[in-house]
Amino acid sequence: MTTSRRAVIASAAAAGLTAATVGRASASEPGGAHGGEPPRAETFGRLADGTEIQRWTLSAGGVRLGVLNFGGIVQSLEVPDRDGELANVSLGFGELGPYLGDSPYMGALIGRYGNRIAAGRFTLDGTEHQVPVNDGPNSLHGGTTGYDKRVWDVTPHGRSGLTLHYTSPDGEMGYPGELDVTVAYTLTDEGAFRIEYTATTDAPTVLNLTNHTYFNLAGEGSGGIYDHKLSLNAGRFTPVDETLIPTGELASVGGTPFDFRRGKTIGEDIRESHQQILYGQGFDHNFVLDKGGTARPERIAQVYERGSGRLMTVSTTEPGVQFYSGNFLDGTLVGTSGRAYRQGDGLCLETQHFPDSPNQPDFPSTTLRPGETYRSTTVYAFGTR
Repeated sequence: MTTSRRAVIASAAAAGLTAATVGRASASEPGGAHGGEPPRAETFGRLADGTEIQRWTLSAGGVRLGVLNFGGIVQSLEVPDRDGELANVSLGFGELGPYLGDSPYMGALIGRYGNRIAAGRFTLDGTEHQVPVNDGPNSLHGGTTGYDKRVWDVTPHGRSGLTLHYTSPDGEMGYPGELDVTVAYTLTDEGAFRIEYTATTDAPTVLNLTNHTYFNLAGEGSGGIYDHKLSLNAGRFTPVDETLIPTGELASVGGTPFDFRRGKTIGEDIRESHQQILYGQGFDHNFVLDKGGTARPERIAQVYERGSGRLMTVSTTEPGVQFYSGNFLDGTLVGTSGRAYRQGDGLCLETQHFPDSPNQPDFPSTTLRPGETYRSTTVYAFGTR
């Protein structure tokens, strides 16, 4: 999913950020990705107020991950192909500046509420709350200055992990309750990228955390993802109106372009005249996972890119996943490869609860109350064939 250029620039301005005085860090510096090495940090740039933004590097199982303390952003994710050659398979930038301005949530942690809330309004325990509208008539990804625009406290754990922490004050972006959020990024010994979210609140609130990494298994900047083969364990999806808010229906994918149960290339049906495809200008929809919400991550999706042989398997505890086919990438952003990102150059699989759940009583609840602990885990595992 994305938002307009004006909305993203406005969010950066609201955070008091500018692109001035930024640093540069390479996604391909030497390092033992295959053997693993302790987490290390380097300066990636500075905010207008002088705050240092760091780029942390993790490596394990032949995979190397670059993470910023700004927005918890996955700045790079290098994965070997069938010949063992590394390529960065996540879209992103080589400098801080673009993340502060016209960045459609590239690689970022999303909160307090991932995805859309209709008109930016919801009622909780009889009290109506208004959050910023930043995507047409609706609120998207937590508002104008969501968690993607916040500086997180980062500490290493183990030889291949990072713990990110942020305290969101009561009333931030209109959301009730002080929220204490911890996110653990870990590369396993097998090179899988594991994300574990936990959170507690001191007052009832709504919460839907996710990660917005754009993937291209052929390598970022290599072109489109329409030839990637996707399979999704989802027999239903949530149709949307013209503003991309769910209608409340849980519709069967059978006989529609949304049927990925047996696997097909993303481009096979993306030009169909189905009304939902027209609304999203491609795929930008929540899929209702067959497994529902689970205590432990279960496999829900697989993506395969034939040229490189790279295979990505996604497992999650969440009941839904937003599949976004990069429809609004328009060639105005230049990535780490020095190439422009155009429509369909990356895909997102954002594991989540459903969009607009606070206004949809039949959807799984996103309410978090004092004394409860929010827990969610998603794993992106890589292989070849």
